[in-house]
Amino acid sequence: MLYHFFQWLSKESYRFPGIGVFQFISFRVILALIFSLIITLLYGKRVIRLLQKNQLGESVRDLGLAGEQQKKGTPTMGGIIIILAIIVPTLLFANLDKVYVRLMILCTIWLGAIGFIDDYLKIRAKRIAKAKGIEYKKSDSDGLAGRFKIFGQVMLGIIVGATLYFNQSVVVKREVFSSAKSISSENKLMNIKYDTIMVDGKKRVFTDAKNLITTIPFVKGHEFNYAKLLPKGWEDYTYIIYIIIVIFIVTAVSNGANITDGLDGLATGVSAIIGICLGIFAYVSGNIKFAEYLNIMYIPNLGELSIFIAAFVGACIGFLWYNSYPAQVFMGDTGSLALGGIIASLAIIVRKELLIPIFCMVFLVENMSVIIQVSYFKYTKKKYGEGRRVFLMSPLHHHFQKKGYHESKIAVRFWIVTILSVALAIVTLKMR
Repeated sequence: MLYHFFQWLSKESYRFPGIGVFQFISFRVILALIFSLIITLLYGKRVIRLLQKNQLGESVRDLGLAGEQQKKGTPTMGGIIIILAIIVPTLLFANLDKVYVRLMILCTIWLGAIGFIDDYLKIRAKRIAKAKGIEYKKSDSDGLAGRFKIFGQVMLGIIVGATLYFNQSVVVKREVFSSAKSISSENKLMNIKYDTIMVDGKKRVFTDAKNLITTIPFVKGHEFNYAKLLPKGWEDYTYIIYIIIVIFIVTAVSNGANITDGLDGLATGVSAIIGICLGIFAYVSGNIKFAEYLNIMYIPNLGELSIFIAAFVGACIGFLWYNSYPAQVFMGDTGSLALGGIIASLAIIVRKELLIPIFCMVFLVENMSVIIQVSYFKYTKKKYGEGRRVFLMSPLHHHFQKKGYHESKIAVRFWIVTILSVALAIVTLKMR
């Protein structure tokens, strides 16, 4: 909003000194980061008091974990703070005409709403039990049914995949090395659009590539075309398999973030670090000079996305003020589902979805620990008559709690693992 307002003021007839600074993305990125921190730090306390006033406290099941009973009554649904700290600076400082910005706002609100409904239903079950004078025992069935969560994630995946395939603004620029004469004749015959871009004072010709391509790590050429997954002659149906892959990624990462949110500050810190990584990817892919130097695909219009990412990182860091041990508020599904969906959608937009297992290693390991634990328990129960476990408890962070590690130590060590995995993901830009 402010971006469009200052753009209007910068016209010749309304020119004011210094107004042009709002045209610089770097300036608006800093403002978005600062404002997201201000919202979380100043208004976060008010939201926590409001949650406490309405008795929106967390109910804790007795799992035999150290310190779990001290968490009883801690306000949940704190993800509202994160969502506000992301949406407000983005609306203020980003160019809302860009499709990537609109798509990310939709992703944030969509999954945030699903998580909010889930959290609210759990709180309502607690209130009903209290009104009846019954001791409330937390159950997975109290919240939104799993099939409805999955349905919401699938629908978001369809929207993201379809937008990135069908929207005309979503393109990858390819440089054309033909002569100007041959380009002109080819353009007339095939109606191909060419753009002339000034780079270091030289005119260079680019064309739009609508192919569904992504970055593949550790491989020379570093690009993969989704059309190769289909038999020859079926290339026109590539969007179907692409949307299916997008659905899987959005669902897996959002659930991974949700599972990881089990210790004070764990999911928040991991998400902030991953956000910085995605911000770097968006910057280098959206800058023609860096894209050429690193020999990666140049994706126009990614610059405005950095404002959203700055707000995302600022929201996570600011939320840590209240969510670090001992937590004054939990994000709940309102925050965890939104964080995972944002990370998944950003990775897909910057064409780095195949790097998710690297920079989202913590989410992946947490997800896999649950799958392994449940699968092995069912297998051994069927074979031996009693279920056996691989871990002392799943997800993995609870396994380390059972081994006697303090939760703050576990959270910090998971942050360190995320920093290392993010560094490896960034290095893959040149490791080919």
